[in-house]
Amino acid sequence: MKPHHIRFAVTVILVLATSLCSCEHKDLCFNHPKHSARYESKVAASYELIWEMRESDGFDWSACWPESFGYSYHSLNPSMPEGLCVNTYGGNGQKTSRHLPPTGGVIEMTPGINSLLMYNDDTEYIIFNDLNISVSAKATTRVRSRAGYTGNTLNTSSGNKTEKTVSPPDPLFGYYIEKYDQQPMVNPMTIRATMKPLVFKYVVRYEFTRGIEYAGLARGAMTGMAGSVFMYDGHTGNDRVTILYDCNVYDWGIEAVVNSFGIPNYPNNNYSRSGDFYGLNLEVMLKNGKVINFDHDVTKLIAAQPHGGVILITGLEISDKDGNESGSGFDIDVDGWGEYEDIIIDI
Repeated sequence: MKPHHIRFAVTVILVLATSLCSCEHKDLCFNHPKHSARYESKVAASYELIWEMRESDGFDWSACWPESFGYSYHSLNPSMPEGLCVNTYGGNGQKTSRHLPPTGGVIEMTPGINSLLMYNDDTEYIIFNDLNISVSAKATTRVRSRAGYTGNTLNTSSGNKTEKTVSPPDPLFGYYIEKYDQQPMVNPMTIRATMKPLVFKYVVRYEFTRGIEYAGLARGAMTGMAGSVFMYDGHTGNDRVTILYDCNVYDWGIEAVVNSFGIPNYPNNNYSRSGDFYGLNLEVMLKNGKVINFDHDVTKLIAAQPHGGVILITGLEISDKDGNESGSGFDIDVDGWGEYEDIIIDI
């Protein structure tokens, strides 16, 4: 065979080989996971950023917010969370967790029926219990102790400190789907989740008519509150706890904004609350080092506001006698006030 015939034959063979390789590559590309069906869905999460949820016949603070408070009603709304946890529960009982940006993302599930439980995962004081079963999963908060706390003397239970004392919970949101049928899909279906608040705020205000100038530091306790919340439907457990918190001192009085799961066993139409007691304890260290306490029964106020609201106590006084007594002379910002201690155990 002549040399130019050989070169022509080699060229033809190379072209045919390239064409065959190209066809084979296209087949492989068609079967790439990007173009084939997978067991995936896309979560698109939004949030109800509200700080209280009033009863249908309750007082509407949003419409009658006092200007004297010095800040707006909506300024109390929680911020967007920093992350989202999606727990999926397959038909075989297998649980899988995915951590996503707060607005969601793509998740993979087992084929067929799944349950989904979602919540924000940027909490510090929240403790999650019984997550292996979606309808048993609940949130609690850390046990907290405080030196010198003696309870609310108006109630025997809290006065004897039989309630656990805890930290206020972090803002928490949840969403639950009991049954979601995950089918193989080339393009993931979108699951739209509206994350509902599971933690609410109480604005606790103490207005003084006399002697507030003697106050140096203040802290409080709210007794009888829910110690846990079930995340699949937002009802609270029947455990009762006392929430310990710090307060701010102003020239008109003392204020705190307290996070809470709300009242115990709520909502539950079969549960009688006739014997419930909700109390406030305010502990004030005066500038002379003396500590005085104020106890209040706020059962009616909190029962009418089971998911956050405003608790206003007026007409308080600190006497000149208490304010002018010779104290220990120590710096009220340090020793003698007693520190909080967070105990990281389930309650």
